[in-house]
Amino acid sequence: MADVHDGGTNRATTAARAKAGLLVLGSFTAVLFIIELINTALLHGLNRTFGLRPRSAGGLLDILTFPLFHANFNHLLSNALPLIIFGFLVYLSGLRVFLTAVAASWLGSGVVVWLIGGGGVTVGSSGLVFGLFAFLLVRGFLNRNWRQILLSVVLFLVYGGILFGLLPSIVGAISWQAHVGGALGGVGAAVLLRSKNTA
Repeated sequence: MADVHDGGTNRATTAARAKAGLLVLGSFTAVLFIIELINTALLHGLNRTFGLRPRSAGGLLDILTFPLFHANFNHLLSNALPLIIFGFLVYLSGLRVFLTAVAASWLGSGVVVWLIGGGGVTVGSSGLVFGLFAFLLVRGFLNRNWRQILLSVVLFLVYGGILFGLLPSIVGAISWQAHVGGALGGVGAAVLLRSKNTA
């Protein structure tokens, strides 16, 4: 009877996390679209204020805001779906895991752009996408969890092509620095959160 009860509890917990994850990721994405709508109406003038300016004193504060702004709706749309998918999958492990992975990806992306970013202003949530993706790819191996490893393999087969975004690019519109920083943050979060029994 204990096994049946525990199984039911686990299913209930997973269902609750799934609902909460959809609500959190849906709400965050909605906020991004509202911001982009306002930004578009202002001819993307907000990007000059809240985008990340590398190696500037004011740019340190921009680390907190630059993922919330995008160059246009196409830019936002390209980030929105993978952000929802990866974020939802991370959220299934709990709010603490989700917040840690997001914070590490956000900070990692911003710090790397601030340190080695090119000229101009960087905006966009692609660093979060790469961070959450990297987290999902490596955590199973760190935890020695076969379910998480299987998920990482499936994600790699479906979305592995985005890893080319980690390579230095001569295309100015693509911030590979943000991608690399986000991925490093995601891996760092996976290391920080690895199961104690695998340490």
